[in-house]
Amino acid sequence: MVLHEITREEQIALDKALYDALNPLASAIRSRETGLSVERMWDAEPVDVALSVLAAWKVVDAEVRRLAAEAAATAGSYGASYEQMGAVWGITRQGARKKWPDAVSRPGARAGTLELFGGTARLVQEPSGGWGWAGEGADGVSGAAVDGVLHGSAEEAAAHAGAFLKEHAVEGA
Repeated sequence: MVLHEITREEQIALDKALYDALNPLASAIRSRETGLSVERMWDAEPVDVALSVLAAWKVVDAEVRRLAAEAAATAGSYGASYEQMGAVWGITRQGARKKWPDAVSRPGARAGTLELFGGTARLVQEPSGGWGWAGEGADGVSGAAVDGVLHGSAEEAAAHAGAFLKEHAVEGA
């Protein structure tokens, strides 16, 4: 697995940026919990201040997880595999699939060609996200998704295309 290390200078800059972002959040949390003004956060008991900082880190952690899931979904939409995402994150392919279950489309949900009953049909995903099909049965009859109706998944479009191909199979072939 590839580990992406950062330099000492990058680590220092990252720490500073995170603390700069965290302090207003920790102050706001502490202010809400005590009724003290944000400016007086540091006047509280040290344990309470430390717990406010910890609560703020929890919020940041949840945001980082959400943003990481968005980045994984974006990578998946551009064709990245779970194996590639896992390598970047330092986990296995299976770990990446578990962490971001919807980031990569299932293999069955791809455009392609069906060859059944002596005919062929092509599955196509439209820009709108819906799925259509067009094909030619073994008897030479052409067909497509009825009136341009799009299906919700590749599997649904394949089922309709398969039914068409079966209907237009050549007897005895």
